[in-house]
Amino acid sequence: MKILLTGASGFIGSHLLEYLKHYNLVVLTRSTPKAEIRLSHITFGHVSFIESLNELDNFNDIDAIINLAGESIFNKRWSKEQKENICQSRWELTTQLVDKCKASSNPPHIFISGSAVGYYGDQQSHSLDEMHSSPITGFTHLVCDTWEKIANQAQSEHTRVCTIRTGIVLGKKGGALAKMLLPYQCGLGGPIGDGKQYMPWIHIEDMTQAILFLLNNNNAQGVYNLTSPHPVSNIKFSRSLAKVLRRPHFLSTPASMIKLVLGESSVLLLDSIKAKPKHLVDSGFHFHFPRIETALKDLLK
Repeated sequence: MKILLTGASGFIGSHLLEYLKHYNLVVLTRSTPKAEIRLSHITFGHVSFIESLNELDNFNDIDAIINLAGESIFNKRWSKEQKENICQSRWELTTQLVDKCKASSNPPHIFISGSAVGYYGDQQSHSLDEMHSSPITGFTHLVCDTWEKIANQAQSEHTRVCTIRTGIVLGKKGGALAKMLLPYQCGLGGPIGDGKQYMPWIHIEDMTQAILFLLNNNNAQGVYNLTSPHPVSNIKFSRSLAKVLRRPHFLSTPASMIKLVLGESSVLLLDSIKAKPKHLVDSGFHFHFPRIETALKDLLK
């Protein structure tokens, strides 16, 4: 199988690469020399790097696309310029991929394209799955909704499209967990705001295995929540993290302070999204780490 991968240097993409190294890979990167150095620890069967999709005349010999590229939504405040970067880094590349699929006489069999549970916006304590359809507004919904609509244009009798609404991915190297550890290790851990907001989390191993499951399941298509079947409130998560680290859990960060520091992007920490992976589970996928304490123990042992 020949796979075109975007976002290979990101947190999820770099972990996924470990499981794709025996495939024939085409990796889209901003800088080939930097990518070769960054990924030098991985022994590939065959990999080629490209810095532009224009280096490929068509996708006739590409069997699958895994599209994970996009400007991080966490690293900077959401200025007007940063919002534009977040949107266009996802929308423009996905449009190019779709156009290339449509122009190919033998297009890829599967197109897996990123999205996020931010699609749902703040849903308080209401459980939801991929069929959720109540009116939704907000920047995160705009980003994900437009991103998914662009990706779905690649759907055809030859190409199945899977859009993956990713939750908070927990891993040992990078991602949200790495940023959370320091205050807990210093004995300053605790919930954010009132702690009642639900966190749709997933272990990096389950995240990776879910992508591989969709890649190799010929019946898989449509929207998938890539989250644990057991989302937890922020206070439950923070207590579990403190317990696993054997550190105190008594401080909290007021929502007003989060809003002051982060501005509009504070919704990433304060919105409550109790998303469940119904489509993934119904398709036969089994989670290795469905419970938060088991997941944290594995990651922090």
